[in-house]
Amino acid sequence: MLQRRLSGPSKYNVNHGNPRIASAKRASDGFEHALLHHHHMSKIGTIEGFALINEAKQSSRAGLLYAICGFALLSSGDAVVKTMADEWPAVAVAALRFTVGAVGLSIFLLIKEGRSSFLPTNPWLQIARGTCLTIASLAFFSAIYIMPLAETMAIAFLAPILTILLSGPILGERIRPAVWVVCLGALVGVALILRPNIAELGWPAILPLISALFFSFMMIANRASAGQGSALSMQVFIAAIASPLLILAATAANLFEVPGMQFGIPDWSVVARCILVAITASGAHWLVYIGTMKAGASQVAPAVYVQMLVAVVLGWWWFGDVPDNMTLIGAGAIIAAGLYLWRDSSTDPEHEKTI
Repeated sequence: MLQRRLSGPSKYNVNHGNPRIASAKRASDGFEHALLHHHHMSKIGTIEGFALINEAKQSSRAGLLYAICGFALLSSGDAVVKTMADEWPAVAVAALRFTVGAVGLSIFLLIKEGRSSFLPTNPWLQIARGTCLTIASLAFFSAIYIMPLAETMAIAFLAPILTILLSGPILGERIRPAVWVVCLGALVGVALILRPNIAELGWPAILPLISALFFSFMMIANRASAGQGSALSMQVFIAAIASPLLILAATAANLFEVPGMQFGIPDWSVVARCILVAITASGAHWLVYIGTMKAGASQVAPAVYVQMLVAVVLGWWWFGDVPDNMTLIGAGAIIAAGLYLWRDSSTDPEHEKTI
């Protein structure tokens, strides 16, 4: 109402509020709107209408294909990280990978949006995002080093579920009882996957769970920072904060001679693989973004579970890791919980207020 007053008489208030003229104007506008609506609806069932529907379907399929390729590329990058397990510590690999990514994305942002785009609206929120990414990535890379790829990936899928559970106390969202039951089922799946690893590895077996927890914190921080910059600038902020933190962690681990985390100058192949992971990760996020633009987030979301399939195949092919039946059952429980929550959120109009 204030905007209308400031901008002058509206189309429903011509001639300074003359009621007869305003009434005639409303009738004219309504008739015009009806004609336009009739013209649009008349296309349905015609050749032009079928062409529009077919074009939308093709766009949706293309978007889904983009997203599948992106998620598959992410799992391929994780497999490349695992190949460096005996050559360089996980903390050093993570530091180099995110440094390369931060530099590359910053250059691209500078060219595309200019220097002003490097100033965050809420610096502390970006620091929180970068810190969560640092801890999550370090735990995930370490888990990949010591655990089968498929099992680590399956537990990582717990992150969206934890995000929903944590959104209640952190964002004040009300969580329905059915969601609690589904999340409990996902946690049972995690227990099934961790069962043999805890007996064999001890406390390091919970590293994927730590990673999933801090990824969920990062997702909540991402929601809080929505609208504070472009998608590219958000990637730059988080990578630019995570990379120096990881460099600091790697340097401290080396100086204090932490067992298993000491390192020297890496072989050229290690550097090349870290660069490859940084490039594939950025490319994967771009593919998922394009897919989301073409098909919509609700259509693309289930494609994330392609990562599990790729992880199983690459784990068996490259490392000889074959998941047992209990691991597959646990992974199935986590994936089923994620798909239920996705379907529930896409059909419930109140899911933004009530999860």
